[in-house]
Amino acid sequence: MTAIIPPASMPGVQSPRLGSLPPLSLYIHIPWCMKKCPYCDFNSHEVRGGNVNMPEADYVTALIRDLETALPQVWGRSVTSVFFGGGTPSLFSARSIDAILTAVRALLPLEHFAEVTLEANPGTFEVKKFADFRAAGINRLSIGIQSFNPRHLQSLGRIHDGSEAHRAIEIARENFDNVNLDLMYALPHQTMEEAQNDIETAAACGVTHISAYHLTLEPNTLFHRYPPPLPDNDLSAEMQIMIEQTLAQGGYLNYETSAFAQPGRESRHNMNYWLFGDYLGIGAGAHSKISFADRIVRQMRYKQPRDYLAKTSPDMTAFDSPIMEQHEVERNDRGFEFMMNALRLTGGFAPEMFVERTGLSIDSIQQQLDEAERRYLITRDYLRITPTLAGRRFLNDLLQIFLPE
Repeated sequence: MTAIIPPASMPGVQSPRLGSLPPLSLYIHIPWCMKKCPYCDFNSHEVRGGNVNMPEADYVTALIRDLETALPQVWGRSVTSVFFGGGTPSLFSARSIDAILTAVRALLPLEHFAEVTLEANPGTFEVKKFADFRAAGINRLSIGIQSFNPRHLQSLGRIHDGSEAHRAIEIARENFDNVNLDLMYALPHQTMEEAQNDIETAAACGVTHISAYHLTLEPNTLFHRYPPPLPDNDLSAEMQIMIEQTLAQGGYLNYETSAFAQPGRESRHNMNYWLFGDYLGIGAGAHSKISFADRIVRQMRYKQPRDYLAKTSPDMTAFDSPIMEQHEVERNDRGFEFMMNALRLTGGFAPEMFVERTGLSIDSIQQQLDEAERRYLITRDYLRITPTLAGRRFLNDLLQIFLPE
């Protein structure tokens, strides 16, 4: 499929116009990891134990070419944040990360204080390498800890142990003043005491941000095919409450369902996602959402690294493109897509942001807002629309109200 942007409108059809374009983020996907975890449904490809080579230099060239071909869609727009996700981006050398960021700065107006995040696995930490990442322009590190418990790390298929996790955090804090830890709870055979120990250990590390995710059995994963014994719903809910209370006592603000930050250290990149901002995704399988004056377009790059590299090779013809799928977000879907993200925020959103980001009137969802308020799932006034505690606890029920008919 070629990267043809659909026409602004069909004859005789008036497209809803957006307000000013939302902030733009850049997502860069590195699809390789040391070992595929049994719960992971991301586009990642194991290099250890398999016969998968990691063509690092060729992939860096492909990313830069991908960015070059995407420029007409975001021309003149500044980038507020950059996120290297995976896979395990920290498998790449600091030289490669530096080359990518140098190209980004040359091709796009990167804001002076832009947040630039790199995901890292504790099993890949080296002191000099991470100092070099900092020198290359990374200013925020996100470490996939998942647990400090050796039994749970083994059941999750992680390549690090508890001591390596602590050492990784030490190295990270020596080089970065903005560090996130990813943790998971409701793990196989996990007790409340074990979950509490994990979260207390994370809080004691003094990092600026903690993400605590409920383990879910995603399709196309080993855990989905062979489900492990997990805590029941009641215990999982108690774990969630304990995590919220423990981190609140530690000075962390629960600003999104699974995200906790020290004041002022919320993830700017993820906040842009949750507030229906725009993002250009480059790399194998990367997704994009790009707004224009009269339409919103979603895209996905070719998922398999081999296909992606072929589509971004220097021999690429004028009719080739790294974009595998593309569609316009229909008017009837915009309200739900906005709510699906914004209602995850404990602080909710301003009604004018809904209008600006979707091109719709707030009256277009008036009936749904009335229903959500009647069921005590939201509170609202002319300044904010905010999920209640019940709305956050029963988020799926709240979102179902806004599903398009």
